[in-house]
Parts: sequence; structure tokens; C-alpha cells
Amino acid sequence: MKRTTDIHQPGPRAWLGLAVILGPVLLVAMDGSVLFLAMPKVTEALAPTADQALWALDIYGFVVGSLLITFGGIGDRYGRLKLLMSGVALFGLASLGAAFASSPDTLIAFRALMGLAGATLLPSALAVLGELFADPRQRAQAIGIFAAAFAAGFAIGPAVGGQFLSHFWWGSVFLVNLPVLVLFLVLAPFLLREVATSRTGRIDVLSTVQSVAGLLLTIYAVKHLAAEGWSTTVAAVGVAGLAVLVWFVRRQLTLEHPLIDFRLFRDRVFTVAIITGLLPLAAWSATAYLSGVYLQSVLGIPILRAALLALPGALLLTVTCIVTPMLAARIGKRTALVTCHLLVAAGLLLLLPVASSGGVGWYIASTVLAGVGYGISFSLVAETAVAAVPAERAGSAAAIAETSNELGNALGIALLGSLSVLVFRLQGPDLAGTFGETVALPGLAQAVVDQAQDAFVTGLRVVAVTAALLHVVLGLLTLRRVPKSPKSLEDEGGAGRGGEGDRPEAAGAEAPGSGGEREAAMP
Repeated sequence: MKRTTDIHQPGPRAWLGLAVILGPVLLVAMDGSVLFLAMPKVTEALAPTADQALWALDIYGFVVGSLLITFGGIGDRYGRLKLLMSGVALFGLASLGAAFASSPDTLIAFRALMGLAGATLLPSALAVLGELFADPRQRAQAIGIFAAAFAAGFAIGPAVGGQFLSHFWWGSVFLVNLPVLVLFLVLAPFLLREVATSRTGRIDVLSTVQSVAGLLLTIYAVKHLAAEGWSTTVAAVGVAGLAVLVWFVRRQLTLEHPLIDFRLFRDRVFTVAIITGLLPLAAWSATAYLSGVYLQSVLGIPILRAALLALPGALLLTVTCIVTPMLAARIGKRTALVTCHLLVAAGLLLLLPVASSGGVGWYIASTVLAGVGYGISFSLVAETAVAAVPAERAGSAAAIAETSNELGNALGIALLGSLSVLVFRLQGPDLAGTFGETVALPGLAQAVVDQAQDAFVTGLRVVAVTAALLHVVLGLLTLRRVPKSPKSLEDEGGAGRGGEGDRPEAAGAEAPGSGGEREAAMP
């Protein structure tokens, strides 16, 4: 009896282990957004070009998203705790390098290295966490805390960066990582246990190279097209990137154990869930970055106050992540998802009245309203995706859901950020590629500054309207594709493929060899 009680009632060591794991998880999420308010300071110090500034912001998310599934497989084969410890050490070293980067290219390189380390942390951290809690209910509670910490990291990143930048130089936003990482490396060997390996075989290296190369080449072309206009070289790079991505997809459909199982997208509920994981984060990351520049460089608000202005939306987003599962249980997932998209769209449209002469109140209202929508999406995506597929594919579904989050964060900066750069290039004074570069030029007449500010604000509005329309379309798609009754999502035994119902046995079920139960609820 005593042994049974010990199994189902985790002691202080398990909860301490959870607390230790949450530190690196919070940092990995936070570093996806910590530069949003810092970019004006980075521009002053390093003078990046338009595309260098965007790469510094989003290379981290691209590398994390591209390598998450690969490192999940590596951890399964060679040990999750070993990979987690190695990743934390590498993350610390890369953070140190980024803090003291002396050029834009150096900063981009260290941000890419941070992304590589971050890709090792997320799947391994969740798997190790699962070993701490034997009881399914306790494990679900711990995973919920994990998910809330991950969402909170994204939300508070800009505010934390702003707090440090109000007292220190821009590199301090990376040095804040070091004490947390060192504490983890000291305590983890005593509080955490290794996870037994569950897979055999080899990692498909070619698939990994294809996914990373295809994404980076394509996004490189998009950024250069927005910042500098059309050229034969840019077109060739873009076509090459798209060709590599097509090659990647075709290869996955022929592999027995693909890096990404695209066959899962035959299920319409799963497809809606993955798009919901990508689009809200894309909208959030792009508007958070552009709003940070707007507050500081257009309205002239000090960085500490700009950080404080972002807190109401960040706090509401975090709270919404926590309460959404209870809300969805009452009103159903479809209603919750549709509400999410409508709230995000409405919040984004509240950015339309902002102007170079003022608009702080509209900005706060936008972050608060959209923050509720973002919180709902962050909380429901993985659960909805996993519930839509058979139990034996739960691990793959969870991994794709997590990848969609990371890629959404990066694509928001890359695509929507490039859209704002394009608008500025077309409507600005045509003196430099970006707003930051333009206003940094010496001896500018006030009329030129005003034109640059107005062009930047127009770019922000165009991005907000574009993202809002995409959310309205996704809301309508959700109405058509996701079953209406909550029971069809949670209680019925799977009405078949194609989205007519979900498979409840998949939610939280452990796929053989995939760590499905532990990975199913990734944020």
C-alpha cells in the first residue's frame, strides 16, 4: 500500500523538479519575443540593414521550429535528460555570445545557435517532466503548468526585455538567462531522472537539411523582395527554396518514419488546429514587434514605460491560457476556437486608429482584447490536434502542433514584418531601407521625419488589417470544419477520419515509441 501511495502522490522532489524544468522552458519561450522592444536599441548600437534586423528577430524561431521534431527523435534514442543538460549548457553559451555580439551578423549567428539549443530543450523537458509524475491526473496538472509557463514566456518577453533595457545595455536581455540556466545545471542531476529510450533506427538527416534549407531560402527571398525590390538573384533563391520544400514534403510521404507526418493533415480538425497554432502567433509576434518600435521610435515613449504598457495584455493572455480548458469544457472547442479568432481579429483592428501623433489607449485596448484570443489559441491547439488523430499518432500530432507555434512566431516577423517593410519602402522618404535606419540619418528635416513616421504607422495598420482578415477567414473555416457538439470532440469514440469526430483515446494516450502521453499536451 505504501508503494502505491508513493506512486500516486508525488512528493516535494517531483514538484521541485517541475520548478527546475520550468526555468529553461520559460527562457526558451521568452527569447522568442525578448528582442521586440530591444530592436530600437540594437539598431542604434549595431546599425543592421532591413533584412539583418528581421533575421536577428526571427532566425531563432525558424531554427527552433525546424529542429524540434528532429531533436525529439534524438532524445528518444539517446536519452532525454542528457540532451536536456547539453541543450541548457549550449543555450547559456549562445546567450553569452549574443549579449556581446559586435555586429548584426554575429548577433544573427548566436541567435541561430540559441535556436538550436532551444530545439533540444522543449521536447526533452516535457518528457523528463512526465517521468516525475506517475499519476495521470498529477501529470496532467504538471503539463498544464508547463503549458502556462511556455505561453507566459512568449507574453512577458517584451516586458522583461524593456525592464532590463531601461537600466542596462541591449545585451542584458540575454545575460538574464545565465543565472537560471546555471541553477538548472546544478540542481537537475539531483532532482530529475533519465527517460528510457523508446526508439530505434536513425534520424533522417536529409529531411532535416531539407526543412531548414527550404524555409531559410524562401524567407530570405521574401525579405529581400520587400526591402530591396525584385531581382533575378532573389527570384532564383525563392524558387530554389520552394523547390526544396516541395522535395521535403514528397520525401516525407515516402518515409516509414517521416520527420513530419503530412498524412495527418487529411483530418480537417487537425488541419484547423495546426493553422490555429501558427496564425495567432504570427499575428502576435509581428504586431508586438512593430508596436514596440511604434511606442519608442514614433511616440518617443521611454522603454520602461513601453514595457509597462505591454503588461496588461501579457497578463490577460497568461490567465486566459490557464482558464481556457475549463471554458472549453463548458462551451465546446469549436465555440472556443471561433471566439479566439474573432477576438484576435477585433483586437488587431483596434490598431487602426493609432497615429504618429498618439494612440497609446488604442494600443492597450488592442493587446487586451487580442490577448484573450491568443490565450485561447495557445491553450487549445495541441489538445485539439491530438484529439483529432488516432492514439498511435498522438506523439506526431503533438510535435507538429508545437512546431506550428514556433514557426508561427518566426513567420510573423518574416512575412508580416516584410509586409510592413514593403509599405515603408513604397510610402517612406526613400532614404534608407527601414524606419530605424531612416530616422537615424543626421540632419533630417522635420517634414522628412514626419513622412517616415506616417509611413511606418501605415505599415503597422496594413499588417493589422491583413492579420485580422486572415483570422476572420480562419474563424469561418473553423465553423465549417470543426464539429459542433462538444461530445463529438471529447466523448464519442471517433466518428471517423476527416474531422467528423475526434478520437478521445488519442488525447493523452501514449503512442508506442513516441512518448505520446507526455508530449500530447505540449503548449
